[in-house]
Amino acid sequence: MAFKFSGKRIFITGATRGLGRAVVDGVRKAGGIVYGLGSNKKLLDKLVEECPDVTPVHVDLSDWDATRKELEKLPAMDGIVNNAAYCASGVASLDASKEMIDKTLNINLMGAINVIQVLGKKMVEAGNGGSIVNISSINGINPMGEYMAYNVSKAALDMVTKQYALELGPHNIRVNSVNPTVIQTDMTMEHWIDPTKLIDATPLGRFCEVHEAVNPILYLLSDYSSMVTGTINPVEGGLLSNINV
Repeated sequence: MAFKFSGKRIFITGATRGLGRAVVDGVRKAGGIVYGLGSNKKLLDKLVEECPDVTPVHVDLSDWDATRKELEKLPAMDGIVNNAAYCASGVASLDASKEMIDKTLNINLMGAINVIQVLGKKMVEAGNGGSIVNISSINGINPMGEYMAYNVSKAALDMVTKQYALELGPHNIRVNSVNPTVIQTDMTMEHWIDPTKLIDATPLGRFCEVHEAVNPILYLLSDYSSMVTGTINPVEGGLLSNINV
C-alpha cells in the first residue's frame, strides 16, 4: 500500500523525537508538506536541519494561549497528528502531585483539544475535509499501575476522538485514535528498566517497532480510510487479549 499525500499539509505535534519524528519521515516520503511542532528549540532546529522542507512551530503545548497564538498563524491543514505527550515515571496514585497531574493533562489532553479547536476550525472553513489522528495508548483502555495521570489523559483523549468525530463528520473531517503498546524508541524505553513482564504477557512476544505504529497513522491520515472515523485502534501485539495482564 503506497500512501500519497502530495500537496497535503500535515501538522504533527511532538515532531522532533520518537514516533512523531518517524511520522514526519513517513509523511514527507509520501509527498506531504509537514508542519512540525516541538517545545525543544534545539531538537526543532535539528529537525529542520535534517528536513529543510519542514515548517517548524516552536511552542510549549502546555501553554494554552501561546499555542493558540502560534497556530492561528498557520494555513488550513489537510491532516493533524496529535502525538506530543508527557509521561512521568511510575508514581503511586496516592502520591501523584497536582503539578505532575496538571502537566500530564495539559499536554496530553488539553494540548490536543487546543490544536483541534484552532486548526479544526480552519479545516472546517476551508471546506476540504481532512483527517485528525490522536496518538493515544493502550493505557487509555486498560490502566497500568502507577501511571494514573497518563492513563486518565489517554482515556480522555479517546473520548475526545469520538466527540470530534461526531461533530466534525458532517464537514468530512475524520477523527481517529491510534493506541500503541510500548514502542521501541529511545524516549519510551527510558520508562522501562525491566520490560520482561510486559513482553511475556504479549502474545506476539515483543514491543512495537516504530514503523508498526507509523503505518496505521498514515493509513488513517490517507484516503484509504475514507469511511473510518471515531475509532480506537490498539496496536499492541495481542496484549489486551491477555487476562493475566
